[in-house]
Amino acid sequence: MNILIAPDSFKGSLSSLEVGTIMEKAFKDESSSFQTNVIPMADGGEGTLETLIYATGGTKVKTIATGPLGVKIPTEYGVLGDQKTAVIEIASISGLPMVPIEKRNPYHTTSYGIGEVIASAMEEGFRSFIIALGGSSTNDGGFGMLQALGVTFLDEQGQTVGSFGRDLGLISRVDWSTLHPLVEECTFHIASDVENPLCGETGASSVFGPQKGATKDQVKALNHQLFHFSQLLQDEKGINFRDANGAGAAGGLGFAFMHLNGTIESGAKLVAEASNLSTAIQEADWILTGEGQSDHQTLFGKLPSYIATMAKQRHTPVSLIAGSLGEGYQHLYEYFTSCHSIAIGPMALAESISRAEELLYHETRNFARILHVTKGES
Repeated sequence: MNILIAPDSFKGSLSSLEVGTIMEKAFKDESSSFQTNVIPMADGGEGTLETLIYATGGTKVKTIATGPLGVKIPTEYGVLGDQKTAVIEIASISGLPMVPIEKRNPYHTTSYGIGEVIASAMEEGFRSFIIALGGSSTNDGGFGMLQALGVTFLDEQGQTVGSFGRDLGLISRVDWSTLHPLVEECTFHIASDVENPLCGETGASSVFGPQKGATKDQVKALNHQLFHFSQLLQDEKGINFRDANGAGAAGGLGFAFMHLNGTIESGAKLVAEASNLSTAIQEADWILTGEGQSDHQTLFGKLPSYIATMAKQRHTPVSLIAGSLGEGYQHLYEYFTSCHSIAIGPMALAESISRAEELLYHETRNFARILHVTKGES
């Protein structure tokens, strides 16, 4: 029996590759008759780089860049197995988890390092990029990244502004002519499922700012500053992306990449295509996916629902194993053959996370036992 294992990460405990490896071991330990194919998945957030490298037989390139707090840090970018496409994960350069809780403040973070890593990859000959946009700590409209790529931002006195979120409101003039000349040769595929515009009640500052440490007053100020910033770029470039779907992703990095002719695409779709998931589904007798928390929201663009939709189109049964099943999980039965939780009895979240590997293994082993018997392979 051919089992396709294509999970998302269990955020806070296990990467998608770790989840897939544990699930595969459970099947192999249950019966040698199972043929397993592990394709770890991601949706554009943390773990996307690792997932794409694993799925395509790619490599990682170590580099140094400016971290979210302005200090140089070791980081990396990926190269797909085609040796032509570079993968840059925002979470590993200016990610929110990289900023201690007590220091989280979008006035004090920068996206500058992202531009540095892009420039480094360009200088190594790469022109095709996949940008995993999730998990940022910034709310600067991506101007820090653009600054690192050569765009000049000046204040009212004609002086170059700084690179942090607090400097966003100081910009009064933009000079696009200084952009790194290699950028125009590049294509940027932006992996993101966020559809928020740049500004307004559903914009970057209002929706995601508080998660990054912004106060109510800062949210209002940042929203106003992003609007002003977008107007400056519109005056300079003659294009308005302010209200475009996804412009507000990653604190406005989506907006900045649109000005580099970037196209925002479903993160799950990008990873699925790069991993050749469609072919793997065609060859599978059963599909197993997973995520940390599953509830009715899983059906609204989360990765397991993307896999379940593909499976349903091919009439292939698909099951879901989650860290926990939340309110309204019964709605998932429209797409999933079965849904399972790794929790055993009443269990605190901290305990579930600390025991995630053990619990996931045993629940997957139980599931494998059922398949082993019901498919007549005992």
